[in-house]
Amino acid sequence: MKFLLVLLTSAQLIFFVQKTNAQALNFDNSPLNYQNSPLNYQNSPLNPQNSPLNYENSPLNPNSTNGVYDNRGNRIGYEVQAPNGVTNYFDNKGNRIGYSPRNKGQ
Repeated sequence: MKFLLVLLTSAQLIFFVQKTNAQALNFDNSPLNYQNSPLNYQNSPLNPQNSPLNYENSPLNPNSTNGVYDNRGNRIGYEVQAPNGVTNYFDNKGNRIGYSPRNKGQ
């Protein structure tokens, strides 16, 4: 296995950081931020608000308004907004499959 070690000057590093996607480097969007973490109870499927056993999240609820659907119209999960503003995405079994960080304005 070969490794490539690149040493950058501070000016090159600053240029590199500016050229990379700022969203990827933003701590507000990071899964390492506790606001976004599945270890935060507000984001956990163990929280009854997020559970698929909660009728509001159930695929058996014909009046559910938080379903997530694929391009063919099949329900693949649901979304729940946590009190901290993070939107959590769960599959129909309650596994957290993603999140959207809270908006700065919230």
